[in-house]
Amino acid sequence: MRKIIFQGRSKKGTGIVIRYPEMSDLKEVWRYANALSQERTFVLFQGERISLKDEREWLVGCIERNRKKEGVTLLVSTGQNIIGICNIQAKKKKIHKHIGDLGISVAKDFRGEGIGWLLMISVLEEVKKKLKYLKIVTLAVFEENKMARTMYKKIGFKEIGVLPASLRYRGGYSNEVLMYKEMKGN
Repeated sequence: MRKIIFQGRSKKGTGIVIRYPEMSDLKEVWRYANALSQERTFVLFQGERISLKDEREWLVGCIERNRKKEGVTLLVSTGQNIIGICNIQAKKKKIHKHIGDLGISVAKDFRGEGIGWLLMISVLEEVKKKLKYLKIVTLAVFEENKMARTMYKKIGFKEIGVLPASLRYRGGYSNEVLMYKEMKGN
């Protein structure tokens, strides 16, 4: 039985479901990750082909972290297609265990519909319920990704610094903007 967090419509009327991942999502998550990589957008993969084995390991890790309350990973889908993923993973070292790292992506054809906003709000709410020990959530964003930076600020993230030329991007380098949000009530 799929654990659904949100079911409704985007700003443009796209029917979406935000939910926890399952192993049956493997092939669709793999397709999604490779499509993002080929786009060479503001994500960690820049054209590499991700193997099914590597994607299986990633998905198993996400499901395990969800189960052990070491992270929260949510997917957003429309029909059978995954169109976004967001996760917050607690750091492992004891001195940093109160900090979670956030990652998010939304498929190209669905950006600008408010899906990223709904996905981030959903994952942050799940973290408040399930990972009460997290006090800070951090993220890193390409400096050029102004749309994402604006959204993060509206959600309450604050910029704390820039790591120059730290991201390989489209044959060159990009600055990485570091941001954080305090988890009030945790």
